[in-house]
Amino acid sequence: MTRAKRPRAQAQEPGTVWTIAQLRAFLATARQHRLFVFFHVAAYTGARRGELLNLRWTDIDLDAKKITVTGSTAVIGGERVNGTTKSGRTRVVSIDDETVAVLRLRRADQAAEQLQAGDSWRGTKGGYVFTTGWGEPVYPDTVTSLMAKLIHAHNEPDQGPPPEDQLPHARLHDLRHLHATTLPVCSPASPCMSLRPASDTLTRLSPPARVRPRHPQRRGRCRRHLRPGRKDGIAPGLLADPLAKGRYRIERKNGNGL
Repeated sequence: MTRAKRPRAQAQEPGTVWTIAQLRAFLATARQHRLFVFFHVAAYTGARRGELLNLRWTDIDLDAKKITVTGSTAVIGGERVNGTTKSGRTRVVSIDDETVAVLRLRRADQAAEQLQAGDSWRGTKGGYVFTTGWGEPVYPDTVTSLMAKLIHAHNEPDQGPPPEDQLPHARLHDLRHLHATTLPVCSPASPCMSLRPASDTLTRLSPPARVRPRHPQRRGRCRRHLRPGRKDGIAPGLLADPLAKGRYRIERKNGNGL
C-alpha cells in the first residue's frame, strides 16, 4: 500500500495592515491603558511580541537611543518560557525621540507602581520593562487579547457615538507588518530609509537594512502592501498623508533575518 504524502499546510496571509492614520487612532485609544507603551514600541520598532516581553531595562540605552534585542518569550505547555530570538542572535534597534519619551514614561510609571505595591512588589532592579502592576512579567496572551479589546473600545466607545473611521480587525503581529511595509525595498548599493510617522525631517541612513522575512513568499506578501509608483523608494501616498511626515529609523541587520 502506497502512503499518501500529507499536504503541506499553507501559510496564512497576514491580517489587515493598517494605514498610518489607523495606527495613530489605535494608539490614541491605547493611551488609556497602562500597557500603551508596549503597543507603541511594537509599532515603532517592528519587534516581535516575545522579544518585547523579554526586554529588560538593562537592554535599553535611552541616551544612545537604542534597544538591544537579546532574547524572546514564548508559551510552552501553558508556561511562560524565555529563550533566544528567532534567528538565535542579538540585534540592535535604533529608536526615535518619541519612543525614547514613552519609554521614560514607562519607567516612571513602573517606579510609581513599585512604590504603591511596597513589599508586595515582585520585580527586580533592571528587570522587565513590561510588567504587571505588582512587577511580574506580562504573560504573552495578555497583550494579544488586549489588542482586540482596544480595537473594540475604539470602535464602540462607552461614551459618545462610534467613530466614522472604524478600525478593521488586526492581529498584534500585524503591527510588525505595518512597520515593515513602510520600508522601501532597498538595493545593496543605495542608502536605506524606513518611514516612521510624525516628525519633520527626512533622514537617509546607512548601511542598508530592513525588516525582511526569511521566506520568499512572505516577502512577496509584505511587498503587496507597498504602493506602486514609489519615488526614491518611498510610497508617495505615505508622504502625502500629513500624519506620515517624516520620522525615520534604521534597523541594523544581524544574522539571518529578523
